[in-house]
Amino acid sequence: MKRIFLFVLTNLAVIFVISITLRLLGVDKVLDESGSINFNALLVMSAVMGFAGSIISLFLSKWSAKRMVGAQIITSPIDPTERWLVDIVSRQAQAAGIGMPEVAIYDAPDINAFATGWNRNNALVAVSTGLLHGMNRDEVEAVLAHEISHVANGDMVTLALIQGVVNTFVIFFSRIIGHLVDRLVFKTEREYGPAYWVTSMVAQMVLGILASVIVMWFSRQREFRADAGGASLAGKNKMVAALEKLARNRDQSALPEQMAAFGISGGGRIASLFSTHPSLEQRIEALRKGG
Repeated sequence: MKRIFLFVLTNLAVIFVISITLRLLGVDKVLDESGSINFNALLVMSAVMGFAGSIISLFLSKWSAKRMVGAQIITSPIDPTERWLVDIVSRQAQAAGIGMPEVAIYDAPDINAFATGWNRNNALVAVSTGLLHGMNRDEVEAVLAHEISHVANGDMVTLALIQGVVNTFVIFFSRIIGHLVDRLVFKTEREYGPAYWVTSMVAQMVLGILASVIVMWFSRQREFRADAGGASLAGKNKMVAALEKLARNRDQSALPEQMAAFGISGGGRIASLFSTHPSLEQRIEALRKGG
């Protein structure tokens, strides 16, 4: 869950900075000589901004994750737990055919872990202190295997590409909405008035929230695949046990309050559309049916 939250947050920040920069530089003109929208120019600008946002977010993913959660990289293990973590990740990475990720611990009471990075050979795997205290070693091993599977499957790269497409259409249609409001409601005839910029930014936020349904759907599908990969690396029984432990400690595996809006789970059909993860019951059932 943290992996998706950190990526989406960085993506939004990058898009905002790019939008303001282009506006200040005056290179975001999408009107032809008659004052009408040049749709080709708008689509190109939207694609450049959209994919720039997602790709920059991807390359910043490790850097931003370390700083947002205060992750401490294990460079030289100082106790048996740290040595065990590094050894397990090393063994799993080798089995999955990827480069050795950086291994980190961050201080948080929630039972959680995440993996991020711009490619499968330059990744970060981080676990919370709550995870280390709340699970036994077999369960932690399964969680690590799940995260290693995310890396091996290239989930962050695929997420960046999907987010880039989503960003493109969000920016494209938000600018059209801003144009229509500026021309039809505020009767601006040449260039753009303040109404265009305010409306397009508001529309971009609203459309971005709605479009996140697509990104969240992708995230949910990838969780099933990562569970299967984790079962392959650590053992099916360990993976099931880890998920069952999470199910028994739902409140402790939730995101902190300030992140809760990015990790909606349960609560009905609408809420499930914005969830990064399928329900733990669905994941356990899928693993058991997988043989």
